[in-house]
Amino acid sequence: MKLIRLLSVVLLVVVYVFTSVRAGEEQQLPLFQAHAHNDYEHARPLHDALKNGFWSVEADIYLIDGDLLVAHDRRDVKPERTLRKLYLDPLQAYFRKQSFPTKERTPPFTLLVDIKTDGAAVYPVLRQQLEDYAELLCRVEDGKSIPGAVQIVISGDRPKELIAVANPRYMGIDGRLSDLDSKQPADLMPLISDRWTSHFKYRGTGSMSEAERTKLQMIVKQAHTAGRRVRFWATPESEAVWRELVAADVDHINTDQLKRLSVFLRGQL
Repeated sequence: MKLIRLLSVVLLVVVYVFTSVRAGEEQQLPLFQAHAHNDYEHARPLHDALKNGFWSVEADIYLIDGDLLVAHDRRDVKPERTLRKLYLDPLQAYFRKQSFPTKERTPPFTLLVDIKTDGAAVYPVLRQQLEDYAELLCRVEDGKSIPGAVQIVISGDRPKELIAVANPRYMGIDGRLSDLDSKQPADLMPLISDRWTSHFKYRGTGSMSEAERTKLQMIVKQAHTAGRRVRFWATPESEAVWRELVAADVDHINTDQLKRLSVFLRGQL
């Protein structure tokens, strides 16, 4: 009974923390597995994801005229849609309004930044911008990991060497399944991502084969043993596939359909 009462108190605290956010905007309890793929294509980038409880979002960036602009394709960039305006400033404002009594047990919010071209040229601009948000970010200084509310993970054209030698370091590297055996520390490579359709045949019709289910479970187990999280992109927008990902304890479930995945994951609680 004491354990039940304790769990009830913890739940109430978490409910309070995550509903005490932007005035006038409904906020749902966080869904730590929910990842907004190409988040910037929604009507309200970041805010729609947060409203639906997502705890991970993806932003594609280009270096244009000295600034970092968010878009999927180069032809779609707009000068007002910067990484600062769409993500860094709103995340800073969001977390400044919150107090986290359960901070140690709350995973950081993931901002997955996909560098579309020339990572080496983008890196110094991105690093300079992130320095302005240092207190918000998970970072490594002089070999010591310092927790933060937001973890930046770099995907796409990843300047791995530049990231690895930075001190302080404000970014981690998005690995691939070929990196499952990597000896890199988890704070440098916190995430393993790969294309679902390159490794699995299951598309959500019928039952997943036991061989593929076992393969998925082993991938997750190996990544978790190394302290890394797992994400697949190009997963079918299928509840049958989502059930397999949840059952295998995949950390980030990729979707373009925010409300649908939110409803699905809440049904699994």
